[in-house]
Parts: sequence; C-alpha cells; structure tokens
Amino acid sequence: MTFEFSVEARQNKARTGRLETPHGSVPTPLFMPVGTQATVKGLSNRELAEIGSQIVLGNTYHLLLRPGPERVADLGGLHGFTGWRRPWLTDSGGFQVMSLGHRRVISEEGVAFSNHLNGDRILLTPELSIGVQEKLGADIIMAFDECPPYPAQREYLKGSLERTLRWLERSLAAKTRDDQALFGIAQGGVDLELRRLSTLETASFDLPGYAIGGLAVGEPKEKMIPAVDLSTDLLPEDRPRYLMGVGHPEDLVAGVALGVDMFDCVYPTRTGRFGYALVDEGRLNLSAARYKDDPAPIDGSCDCYACRNHSRAYVNHLVRAGEMLGLRLLSLHNLRFLHRLMEEARAAIAAGAYDDFAREFAARRWPAGAPAWFHDAMERAGMW
Repeated sequence: MTFEFSVEARQNKARTGRLETPHGSVPTPLFMPVGTQATVKGLSNRELAEIGSQIVLGNTYHLLLRPGPERVADLGGLHGFTGWRRPWLTDSGGFQVMSLGHRRVISEEGVAFSNHLNGDRILLTPELSIGVQEKLGADIIMAFDECPPYPAQREYLKGSLERTLRWLERSLAAKTRDDQALFGIAQGGVDLELRRLSTLETASFDLPGYAIGGLAVGEPKEKMIPAVDLSTDLLPEDRPRYLMGVGHPEDLVAGVALGVDMFDCVYPTRTGRFGYALVDEGRLNLSAARYKDDPAPIDGSCDCYACRNHSRAYVNHLVRAGEMLGLRLLSLHNLRFLHRLMEEARAAIAAGAYDDFAREFAARRWPAGAPAWFHDAMERAGMW
C-alpha cells in the first residue's frame, strides 16, 4: 500500500493536488472535519460523504482513554469500527499538551496527564502515541509533539521545538506499519527565526508529509500569516502541507493562497452547536429573534440538505427549543460551506483565477474592505 502526493495545478504559491492513500484518493486543498471521539459530532457517515468530506480526524488522547486502541483494533481499526471507509488521520495527542495544561507535566520522556475522566495518571510518550495510532489504523498519523501556547517566552519555544524534534526521531523509530504515512510537525510559534529552524530540521527527515503546528492558538492573524508564508516557502514542493487547527473561512482562503494543502478545525461543527451558520458575509446567529419568521433558506447559494429543505425560521425554532436537529442541521451546513469553499478554490487555481476568487470572497466578506492581514497574505502569495 502506498501514500503518494502529486501537484496538479499551480497559481503562484497556491496549488491543487491529489493524495493517494490506502483508503482512497482525495483532492487538495481540502478541509478535514474533526471527529474527536471517532465521530464528527451529530453527523452520520452518509451525511459526511454527501457533503463532500474526504478525510476525517480522530484524537489519539481521547481514543486512548475510551474505547481504547485495542478494542478499536479488534473491531477493524477506525475504518471498520466506525464504518467510515475513506481515509482517516489521527493526531498524536500533542495538542492536549497545551489544551490540558492544568492536568499535565512535560518531561523528556513524555507528558504525564491526569486522566480527565477518572483522574488516573497516564504517561503519553512518542512510543505510546505511535503504538496507539498504529492500533487505530489511520492512513495518516502524526509524530508526537509539544504544541506551545501563545504567548510563550522565546527560550520556552526553543526548548519545546528541540524536544519535538527529538520526539520525532523517537516516533519514527517506534513506527512499524508501512501502510501509514507519518507526518512531522514543525513548531516555533510566531518567532520566524525559530519557525525557520524547526521547519528545516523537520523537513530534513524526508517524511511523506509535514504539518505546520503551533498556530491558531490565540495569536493575531498579523503574526500567523508570516509564519505560514515562511513555512510553505521552506517545506518540500512535492509533499503535502497541513496547517493544523485552522478552519475559519478567511483563514482557509489565505492559507490556500500561501500554498497550504490540508486544514482541520472543530470550528464549523462547534459553531453550529452554538446556533451559528457560516455564510459568505460571516456568521448568522440563528437563535436571534429576527429569524423567527424568515422563510429563506440558511444560505440561498448552498446545496446542503439543510438549505435545500428547511427555512431559517424552522432552524431558529429548533435552536430556541433546544432540539438537537437544529444543531445537526447547522453543523451539516457549516461543514458543507467549507467543503464548497475548497471546491471553488481548487477550480479557481486550475483556471488560473485564484486572485479573482480571493477578491470576490473578500468583497462578500468585508464590503468596506479586507483587513490588512488578508491583503498581506495575498501580496505574499503574489496574488494582489
């Protein structure tokens, strides 16, 4: 079984491509829904396939706690256990190093957690992370890393990225399956000198793909964009580039312009569960009273089930009544919104018209003018 990546079209830094995995071929750039507990909250596999989902993410830390990697392996890995037969990607547990900061202690050996379910101590090491991911059986697995918070002191960032590189060596040594592609993760925060160091050192391992980690953790967009631009300049042209944890529509448009191929984030489904719908202009708060009598679809330009069959008034009623269907419909729509955005981006790159696509997106998003950080991204990409 092979893992291959090919670039099919380019416009300046932006590119379209194709990922070949043991469980199917997928186009890039693409957005990947997050299924923390081996499920994208509230949505079925059929619904995910119908809206154009390609790769689903699972969470190593959470699946280690329950149902346990051995049980998943015995039931056919994530593909057999969940019934999602298309590609899976599993993270390493590194994000929990940051998000569960109050429950963990970092050492050279790994990260000691206090299990958030029952308080038991867990020592997550590179070897254990890879072992869990091999049992889960995802097509793409991630090296164990430390994701530092923002802001962080420079000395902390430097020590963190150096530890992440040592953990990458250990992750590679622990890997035994040849049907899984292991991606390394570059760190360094928004310190461009450290980001350069981490990216070059990570790329020297000659891996099937690379992730840009440690961004979208609270830093301003003005600092994130230069870090992404530098990263895509330094990473190999013939390998996929994965910007971790990024899912706001404007960030995807900017990231694609800068040469990113893969994105993931809980944003579209979490936003849906809070009663918000993603639209070209931003977000609609469908719990607001102004939509109680609105017969229009959530988004007249959207082809998802929710927009084709239900009105804003009905979804407003469901959300205000606390009915789970309303939150499911919004999650479905929000994911389809991002998938459509990526489909349109791929088509624009193939036609050599991504600059026009980005201008039209910005005009809808910000009628009074795009923010400086978005202009910066487009200029760095050679689009504007």
